[in-house]
Amino acid sequence: MLVNLTLAPIVSSIVFALIGLAIYIVGFIVIDKITPYALWKEICEKQNVALGILVGAGAIGLALIIAAAIHG
Repeated sequence: MLVNLTLAPIVSSIVFALIGLAIYIVGFIVIDKITPYALWKEICEKQNVALGILVGAGAIGLALIIAAAIHG
C-alpha cells in the first residue's frame, strides 16, 4: 500500500520556519539597538548574569509571540 505524500506541507513548514527565524533575528537586532549599551559586551565580557537572564527571557517571549502570530 503506497502512501500518497505531497511536498506542500513540508515546503510550507520550511517557509514558515524561515519567515519566523527572519522575524526573530530582526526583532532581536532591534532590541539590541534600543538598549543603551552593547548586550553582547555586557553579558560576555562583563559577566552580567542578571542581564543574560533578562535577555534570555525576552528572547523566549519574542519567540512565543512570533510563533503565535504565525500559527494564527
